[in-house]
Amino acid sequence: MKKNIIALCISLSSFLSPLSSQKAVADEGMWTLYNLPSQVYAQMQQEGFSLPSTALYSNPNAIKNCVVNFSGYCSGVVVSPDGLVFTNHHCGFESIRSHSTVEHDYMLNGFIAKSYEEELPNENMFVSFMRSQEDITDRLWAEAKKRKIADNNWDSLVDSLQNAMTDSVKKLDQTLHVEIDPFYEGNSYFATVYQEFNDLRLVFAIPKSMGKFGGDTDNWMWPRQTCDFSVFRIYADPKTNGPAKYSKDNVPYHPASWAPVSTEGYKDGDFSMTVGYPGSTSRYLSSYGIKEMRDAENATRIQVRGLKQQIMKRHMDASEAVRIKYDSKYASSANYWKNAIGMNKCIDSIGIIGQKKAYENRIRAYQDSTGFLKNELDFTNLEKLYQQRFETIRAYYYYIETFRRTNELVTRAMKANNGGVELQGPVDKPRKQFIVFKDNNGEWDEALDKEVLAALMKNYREKVPSKYWPDFYKTVDRKFRGNFTAYVDWLYKKSMLIKSGKKIYVSKKKYLKDPGVQLGIDLGALGLGTFSDEIGTIGDKIDAQEKMLCAAKLRMEEDMPHYSDANFTMRLSYGQVGEYLLNGQPSGYYTTAESLLEKMRKGNSNEDYKVEPEMIDLMEKAQHPAANTLQQTTPSTENLTYSDPETGKMQLCFLTNNDITGGNSGSPMFDGKGRLIGLAFDGNWDSLSSDIFFDSKLARCIGVDIRFVLFMMDRWGHADRLINEIFKKQE
Repeated sequence: MKKNIIALCISLSSFLSPLSSQKAVADEGMWTLYNLPSQVYAQMQQEGFSLPSTALYSNPNAIKNCVVNFSGYCSGVVVSPDGLVFTNHHCGFESIRSHSTVEHDYMLNGFIAKSYEEELPNENMFVSFMRSQEDITDRLWAEAKKRKIADNNWDSLVDSLQNAMTDSVKKLDQTLHVEIDPFYEGNSYFATVYQEFNDLRLVFAIPKSMGKFGGDTDNWMWPRQTCDFSVFRIYADPKTNGPAKYSKDNVPYHPASWAPVSTEGYKDGDFSMTVGYPGSTSRYLSSYGIKEMRDAENATRIQVRGLKQQIMKRHMDASEAVRIKYDSKYASSANYWKNAIGMNKCIDSIGIIGQKKAYENRIRAYQDSTGFLKNELDFTNLEKLYQQRFETIRAYYYYIETFRRTNELVTRAMKANNGGVELQGPVDKPRKQFIVFKDNNGEWDEALDKEVLAALMKNYREKVPSKYWPDFYKTVDRKFRGNFTAYVDWLYKKSMLIKSGKKIYVSKKKYLKDPGVQLGIDLGALGLGTFSDEIGTIGDKIDAQEKMLCAAKLRMEEDMPHYSDANFTMRLSYGQVGEYLLNGQPSGYYTTAESLLEKMRKGNSNEDYKVEPEMIDLMEKAQHPAANTLQQTTPSTENLTYSDPETGKMQLCFLTNNDITGGNSGSPMFDGKGRLIGLAFDGNWDSLSSDIFFDSKLARCIGVDIRFVLFMMDRWGHADRLINEIFKKQE
C-alpha cells in the first residue's frame, strides 16, 4: 500500500529536524547513530557508557563499522581481523540446511570448518556495512516544490534521487550504493550509504539441539539456555580487499576494525548496548490501526499458520529427509505465529488500545488549543476509514498467509504470472519454444506440499467471503465438486510448473492453458486487482492521517527528542542488565549450566529439550569452575575462562532491558567499554507488544553470553584456530 507522502511536507519543515526526532526515555528507543541526541548520550554516560560519542559513529574504529546487516533479515558482528562474523544460529538456519543431506546432516550434527578451504559458500547471502547516513528531508522537499511533484509521483522522486546519489558515490567507490528510507511515517527521509559483500561462507554451526534448544516450548520465553549462534566469514577480492562475487580465489576480508570480545561478563545493573538492524515497529500507530493489527493481521496469522504447522510437523516427524528440507521453513513460520499469539495477549492484558485512545485525546486537545492540523488530522474520519477496509484487509491477510511463500506450486505459479517464467527459444518457431525450471527438489516435498495446499485452500474458503475467492475455485466446484484434495492432485499431475530440471517444450497457447499457470493468473488478478483496488484507495487516506498523527505528536512534544519506528536501518538501544518480575517473582537475570541440565533431563518427555549425550556430559563438566578454561591456550588466550569471576558459574543467557524487535537477531550486545558480551536472539513473552508499545517494566532482550559461545566452540567444536583468531591482536 503506497504512502501518501507529500502532504504537509512544506508546512512541517519548520519544526522537524534530526534533534527533534528521537525521544529520551532511559531504556526505550531505537536510535540512529549519526545524529544521536546529546541528551541520549548523556543518559548513556550516566548509566555506564565510558567511550566518547565519536566511538559510536564517526571515528575510524567506530562501533558502527563492525555491525552488519546479515542477508537482509538479521544482524551480525565482525569479531576478527580476518572477517569472522557472529550471528544467531537461527539466522544461519537456511545456510546450514541448504548444505545438509541425510548423509551429512549439518543441521542435526553441526558443522566445523577446520581450514579456509572447508568453509562453505552460500548463494544469495551477504553482509552489508553502513558506511554513512544523512537526513535529506529538506533536499527532497525542495526538489518536490521545484518540480511541482504531485502526491502520486513522490515515490519516483525518491527513486530518482536514490539513483543519482548512488551514481555519485560509485564515482568514489564502485562497491558503494545508496538507499533512501522514510522515517517518522514519511515525515522525514534519510539516505544511507552501504557496502555489500556477497561472498559469505559458513564456518561453524553447533547441532540444532543446542542452537535451537527449547524449540517452540521456550521460544519467546524466559528462562532460556539456547546457544543461539553461528559463525560465517566474509571473503573479498584479493587485490582490493573489497566486495567480489564468489570465487575460489577470494581471500578472507580484513576489516579496518572489529568488535573486541570480553570474557569479563556483567553484573546486575551494568550498562548494555545493542546495535543492529531492527526490522519494523509501529509505535506511532493509532488505536484504530492497533485494533486492525490484532483482529485482522495477527488473528489471521495465528489461525492459518497453526493449521499449516500441524501438517508440516507430522510429515517432518515421519521422515528425516523431509525434516531437513523444512526445518528452516517451519522455524520461520512458527516464530511469528507465536509472536502474534503473544502480541494479541499483551494488547488486551495491558490495555494498549485504551491507552492509545487516551493519548489521542491529548492530541485532540492540543489541536483545539493551537489549531495545528485542525480540520486535517481527523480522528473520526480515521476511525471510519479503518472500519471501511476491515473486511477487505482481513481477507487480504488470509490471502497472504494462504498463498504467499507457503507452497512450491503456488510460488512457481505466481512467479510465472509475474514474468519470472518466460518462453525461451526461437520466436518464429513456436514448436521449439520451451520453459525451464530450476531443479530444487531437494528443498521441498510433494506429499507435504500437496496436503498443506489443499488444507489451506479449504480453510481460505471457510474464512473469507466469496467475493474474495480466486476464480479457480469455480474449477474446484465444477470439476471436483468442491474437493480441494482432488483438485490439488490434478494440479500436480497436469501442470508443467511442477516439473523441474529440464526443457519443457510448449506453445504459448498451451502455456496459458496450463492449470498451474491459470492458478497464478487468478491469484494475481485477486492480489493486484480486487485487493489492490479496494485497499489502495482507503490505504492512501489512512496513511495520510497516520502521518499527520505522527507529525502532531512530534509537534506537541517538540522540546523532547523522538526516535523513529524501526525500518531495518542501523539502530542503537541501551539500558542495563537486569531481571524483572515474572509471575510476581524475580526472574533472575542469567541462567547457568545447572538449569540447562535440568531441562536436558526432560528430553525423553519433551523433544525440544532432547540433546546428544555428549552435550549432557559437557554441561555436567561446565558446572565446575576449574574445568572452564580454554584447553589450547596461546599468549593471547592463556587467561581465558568461561566461568563468571563473581558468581563462579558458567552463565549461558542473560537479560537486559534493551529495546529490540525482529531483525535484531544476531545483534551484538556491548558493555560500557564497547566490548562484545553477547548476541541478542529473543525477547520475552511479556514484551511481545513492544512493536507497538514499549513497557519498560516488562520488556526484556534475551542474549546468549559470549562465554557460552566460546565454550561451545572450544569444548564441543575444538575450534582453537577460530578462538585464537578472535583474540589475535587484542592483547
